[in-house]
Amino acid sequence: MFKAASFGLATLLTLSSGVVLADGAKPVSAMPAEHDSTMLEKPLERNTMFDGVNLTEQQRQQMRDLMHQARKDLPNVNVEQIETMHRLVTAEKFDQAAVRAQAELMAQEQVDRQVEMARIRNQMFNLLTPEQKNVLNQKHEQRMKQMQMQLSGLQPSSAQKTSSTSTTE
Repeated sequence: MFKAASFGLATLLTLSSGVVLADGAKPVSAMPAEHDSTMLEKPLERNTMFDGVNLTEQQRQQMRDLMHQARKDLPNVNVEQIETMHRLVTAEKFDQAAVRAQAELMAQEQVDRQVEMARIRNQMFNLLTPEQKNVLNQKHEQRMKQMQMQLSGLQPSSAQKTSSTSTTE
């Protein structure tokens, strides 16, 4: 069961290659424009790398340009790989070696996409002033502390907060 859940998570991660958006920039997916879904076109401002950093219009434009170029350069999600995995999962007889080989291939493609996005994020980060970098690093430290608290059970997750507040209202 754990392996099935891991596979599902790996597939989800494969399909949802991260994107970085400048504050106010039009979201750009890791897929070519003809494959954009309406979900990817919605602003993801709460999930951006630059949340809380005041960017100049010039910085925003430079980041838009980087993301536009990334849209062209990022390796595409290989739909055939996903179809192959689906056929392996739904086969009459489970072939662990074939599933493992396919999962490793898909994981390597995801690694390639992540490396390219990290390169773009690095270029974006280096467009920031030292003060903006400091704000960004402070925000990152805050998010890491919150994540550690959630993982250790000291702070309820957002889903738990929602359910506890709805019962008290």
